[in-house]
Amino acid sequence: MKRGASEMASAEVHSSKKAKAENGKAAQVVQATENVGGEWTKVEKRKKKKASRIEAKVDESHAILTAHPRFMYSNTEIVKRSNAIAIDDVRDLVLHLIADAPPPNWLRIDNSHMIQKVVALLVPGLTPDLLSLPPLPTSAIINPNLPLSIPLLSPSDLDSAANIPFIASTFSHACPTRAPGDQTRMHSVLSSFFTGPVSGEEKKRRLTQRVQSEINKSDPTQYLLSLEQMIENEYPIPSYLADVFEKSSGWLESPEPAANENKWNQKIYAIDCEMCITEDGKELTRVCLIDFTSGIVVYDQLVKPSKPILDYLTRWSGITAEALNPVTTTLAQVQAHILRLLSPPAANPFSLSSSKTTEPAPPTPILLGHSLESDLKALKICHPRCIDTALLYHHPRGRPLKPGLAWLTKKWCGREIQTRGEGGHDPEEDARACLDLLKKKLENGPGYGEFKIDYESIFERMARSNGRHGRMTGGVKTAVVDHGSPSVMHGAKANTAIGCKSDDEILENLLNVIPSHQFAFGRFMALANMLGWVTPKASADQPPAAPATTVEPPPSLVDLAPILSNLDKHLKTLHASLPPRTALVIFTGHSDPRKMSILNARKNAFESALKSGKTPEEIRPLGLTWSATDGRDLEEAVELARRGLLFLGIKQ
Repeated sequence: MKRGASEMASAEVHSSKKAKAENGKAAQVVQATENVGGEWTKVEKRKKKKASRIEAKVDESHAILTAHPRFMYSNTEIVKRSNAIAIDDVRDLVLHLIADAPPPNWLRIDNSHMIQKVVALLVPGLTPDLLSLPPLPTSAIINPNLPLSIPLLSPSDLDSAANIPFIASTFSHACPTRAPGDQTRMHSVLSSFFTGPVSGEEKKRRLTQRVQSEINKSDPTQYLLSLEQMIENEYPIPSYLADVFEKSSGWLESPEPAANENKWNQKIYAIDCEMCITEDGKELTRVCLIDFTSGIVVYDQLVKPSKPILDYLTRWSGITAEALNPVTTTLAQVQAHILRLLSPPAANPFSLSSSKTTEPAPPTPILLGHSLESDLKALKICHPRCIDTALLYHHPRGRPLKPGLAWLTKKWCGREIQTRGEGGHDPEEDARACLDLLKKKLENGPGYGEFKIDYESIFERMARSNGRHGRMTGGVKTAVVDHGSPSVMHGAKANTAIGCKSDDEILENLLNVIPSHQFAFGRFMALANMLGWVTPKASADQPPAAPATTVEPPPSLVDLAPILSNLDKHLKTLHASLPPRTALVIFTGHSDPRKMSILNARKNAFESALKSGKTPEEIRPLGLTWSATDGRDLEEAVELARRGLLFLGIKQ
């Protein structure tokens, strides 16, 4: 209440003036007081109270109309943490803003219900040096996890291309973050951001489903890949399931299963293939099939590629020129033999049953393998009934990572495979490992061999949510715009996933998807590429490159100027296009990982040499050494690489 109104009300209560009237009726109208229950009550006071209530409602309505959502870091909560804000925390913040996650304790969010959209950008390479930020404090009395104040730039700085003025002009603070990892490795920032714990309701649903599946835990058909899983993992899809796979010349597909086929006593064949490199790419050189029930090898055949072999890939396949020289079997002959095994048995023509039309059709055999899509592509065969041990069992760090067959076999079957070193793999050994892994699963139930079973893609959680206030009927619409092929990795569960080849394409596609999606993710990689932070992954087609031994100095600001200027333009253009009340989350993920990578490569080379049977004396002349000092250097390099920055803002 205002001070003036209070004094006025008090004066009227204690006044005892007598009203005068010319006649009785007028005196009754202007009578100022009346005695009710021995107390005096002012008629005018009632009017003023009503006016005050109306004024308060107007003020409240005005406050609502002029309110804006905003972020404020909670330093008191951040200092309680032993580490900086994690990528998991950034993910949970996004889920709170746009879906159904609880609010974070490290950040205060005013009027969060007003936020309409969330745009998250991963920009590796944005270091404190480039942003003119003070270095992280190293003093024991200053907490290094507290947000850093971003200094305002002078007019000369705003025109300079050797920095990113958008950051300083848009955000007031940069919050330190910490990438996932352990003492010797940094784990995937993308995996941590895109995979999170399920909600309480989803956890209950999964528990109910798990209990039901335990009833028939010995039924292998519950592990068959769905069409969605096959598409997501780039399986060749039979045309009768979906018209999504274009088969070139030489491709075949097994017969379509009957709608009424018998679901019991299906044949299961464990398979593994080996390949070589020809001018047409990878071609089949050996295939092995084992019957699941009997454990007998039903087919094991070397195959002569149609084109000259450029690389036998002996260190993986175990195939040599001497082994293939006498072979005459062609891919077409192998396809014919395998299709006979994968086709359901023909009906008995001498059956005397009078109800042939109602009898269940013979079941289509199941194909079992590890990353089975690679074997099917080598065979050029499409098959609808598949079980994949790379999906049946979990990677310790969760999806979308896939575990290796050798690791799975050692972990869950207690034996080692693929130990022949340069001699390559044995397809019978690998196929038998898949067979044993499925048997373990059937013996112990669906939960056997799973990690992080209560985790899922954030897009699955967003799809189930109608937003924090039920505004988004039908789920939150999501989009991922990234380099490479996000549709087969972290963006597989998003409504829209767009692969790009440059930051210019990233910006263009973000501008296209943001108006029609409530959540959008994009990643700008030009700066990280220029800094030398991105290295191509080794593949089976190419021998691994010699590991680097030193960290190259970073490019000069003159060399970085075009990249920084372009990034600044991209961020400004994107921000200008955002609709009002859109939360913008920019995070860098990590710092320079090169020293960590070099030390890890040295460590792995040293350990591999020891495993091969060489003594330290034999290894030392090769330049392969590893000491306790190197181990401490590695831990320090990992800790530095895991540092990142977070910028939070809302377009008003």
